Amino acid sequence: MYDSGLMIGHFEPLHLGQMRSILDAAGQAKTLHIVIMLHPSPHPDFTITLQDKARWLQMACADLPFIHIHTTHEIELPLHEHFADVSIDVAASNAKLQRLTEALALPPETVLFVADNHPLVQSNVREQLLLQVVTTPLQSEFDSYAIAQDPVANWSAIHPQARGDYTKTVAIVGGESSGKTTLVHKLANYYGASFALEMGRLYVGTDLGGSEVGLQYSDYGPIVLNHAQAIRDAVANATAPITIVDTDFVTTQAFCEEYEGRTHPFVAACIDEFRLDHTIMLDNNTPWIDDGMRSLGTPEARGRFEQRLVDIFARHGIEPQMIDKPDYDARYQQALLFIDQHIYGKKS
Repeated sequence: MYDSGLMIGHFEPLHLGQMRSILDAAGQAKTLHIVIMLHPSPHPDFTITLQDKARWLQMACADLPFIHIHTTHEIELPLHEHFADVSIDVAASNAKLQRLTEALALPPETVLFVADNHPLVQSNVREQLLLQVVTTPLQSEFDSYAIAQDPVANWSAIHPQARGDYTKTVAIVGGESSGKTTLVHKLANYYGASFALEMGRLYVGTDLGGSEVGLQYSDYGPIVLNHAQAIRDAVANATAPITIVDTDFVTTQAFCEEYEGRTHPFVAACIDEFRLDHTIMLDNNTPWIDDGMRSLGTPEARGRFEQRLVDIFARHGIEPQMIDKPDYDARYQQALLFIDQHIYGKKS
């Protein structure tokens, strides 16, 4: 058992193979320090910060107090597809290790953990390094390069703590009786995805006694707060590269303007601060069905509300994907095509 150990990596994304290596190293050291660096070639579809990566590891290791997480902007490791591509500059490596050990105040007997196929394991290299090199078993079923290049295709390998940053939110919006909720459930089942329900309807049931007769301006703030939390929960527990959202903050604002005659500034702030990745808007050209909670059923009212949605989207710089097929199954097929192309990268 070593007193102190050190691991260094990009961890973008944190995946199960890396976690297994961490656990193996933690079993060999009384204290394990993990240093997270910036990725030299981050994926263009995902904005990941050092703090995001630190959070993943802090949460994953929350019940392992002998593991300590650190971040650095100063140390860089090259990105490589295969270790055979890497040449080791011993002097430069020792300089980096020296800076790290001094910054973290690590004891001189600290060991450096690497995979057992890492170039640092080569005898002509490890004998010259500042720190003793100790290996962890190779996790051959997890290819860090491939996972970083295509997180969607390697979703199952990503650690659960990191998946929330690799799922894309897709809001399904539209006027009353446009088939939003049914489409949400169909898409969630198709992709095995988590989803956030419409909060306005739930709020009417939990806080207004099941009828909108008591709905007033002051209710729109709590509604969007509840919706933001529901989306956050769905994303945090993402089961697929896509998370479905039933309606959005723009829809809440549209109802506020429709019923109250004014824009709610807090709802407007939520539209801008809690941005969703994609928005699918359903045209109001399906039959209107009165379910006891709908009031905008005339062609004039439906057209007015749809235009209100379009105007608010434009106001906030959001470009929804319009689905205009009047047939419900055709709408479902249009939604699948859009998601497959824009999230799963499939060609039509």
